[in-house]
Amino acid sequence: MFKKFIAKDNVSGTQQVKSSVARGIRAGLVEHYPAVAPYVDQIVPKKEPLVLVKCHDHIELVALDGEVILFRDTAGIFMPTLKLLHKYPMMLPHQQVDKGAIRFVLSGANIMCPGLTSPGAKMIESPEKEIVAIMAEGKEHAIAIGLMKMSSEQIKTVNKGIGVENLHYVNDGLWQMKNTK
Repeated sequence: MFKKFIAKDNVSGTQQVKSSVARGIRAGLVEHYPAVAPYVDQIVPKKEPLVLVKCHDHIELVALDGEVILFRDTAGIFMPTLKLLHKYPMMLPHQQVDKGAIRFVLSGANIMCPGLTSPGAKMIESPEKEIVAIMAEGKEHAIAIGLMKMSSEQIKTVNKGIGVENLHYVNDGLWQMKNTK
């Protein structure tokens, strides 16, 4: 999604978020990511102004103090950026790829089923269309955020095709985006 994303070319406008919209964002975070409920005041403080950055291709970013913390596309739910996920790793369920898949994931490739079922990979039970953190064998932090294209049961039985769609990865356009101020 952010492979060729360049902020100066893709941003079409920014606006400060109303407090009612900020409350909706906070409520949505708690609803979609229940593990983050105790930390929601730290992630999206009530008194701090949020900025909504509208981009081409129906992508919206939410920034706090100039740093992008959330993004969403046409799917409609806000997802954490990797920088936020590194601060709050419990926010998303983790799927782990083997060492052989790391360089492909970091170049924007989707995660194929064999990369999730081979030795070195670890897969937890996840339904289709769930947002997950992509961990790598031997690494401490998530290397990508993805959308499950199949349930974990389907991935185990089929073991072929795209298992997780790569939405945002380390060193992509969103990762490299500078302050939005």
